[in-house]
Amino acid sequence: MKKLLIINSSPRAAGSHSRKLTDVFADTWREAYPDSPITFRDLASSNIPHVSETWISAAFKPESQRNDDELEALKISTELICELKAADVIVIGAPMYNWSITSSLKAYIDQVLRMDETWALNRENRLDPYIGLLKNKTVFLLFSRGAEGYEPGEYNDRINFQAPYLRRVFNVIGITDIREVALNGAMFERDAHAISARNAAAEIRILIAAEFLL
Repeated sequence: MKKLLIINSSPRAAGSHSRKLTDVFADTWREAYPDSPITFRDLASSNIPHVSETWISAAFKPESQRNDDELEALKISTELICELKAADVIVIGAPMYNWSITSSLKAYIDQVLRMDETWALNRENRLDPYIGLLKNKTVFLLFSRGAEGYEPGEYNDRINFQAPYLRRVFNVIGITDIREVALNGAMFERDAHAISARNAAAEIRILIAAEFLL
């Protein structure tokens, strides 16, 4: 049975468009996989710490050589990595903030990208020295954006540092099966945005149906 991990990164609650997308995903997933375990990780309330000097010192030495402070510094990182490793399907609810991602999601990424835990170093390949250690997983990136035109070839493509960055992050740790759904135009006319939201929800349901049939 597939295990699902849903990560919300919006600091907003009821008004969050990305959370509405992850809610649609969770509800649809339960219909397709009623017995599938779901883990929720809310980065807005998890208080994910920034990487510290102690964290860096601990991450780049064998566990047997870490002192108590270093083990404590990696405690949350290890917990988050265990969640990732346990999941078959990972869903990221990611609003666009300043053309990129929220600070909480960036802090999360810094915690889970650990050498010899989620990636290994290939010193023989300087062009792409990363060997991903997380295999056979699927990632769904559920984006919400205030404006439009962020898809490849569109007029805001050049300032989209959200989707390419997250794809690269998951590629580094070994995940290449990545699906994307975007809800654009939250700043624009309400009816048009409502149509976009319905289309995004329908796309999520289609993607889950396809996943269920595989």
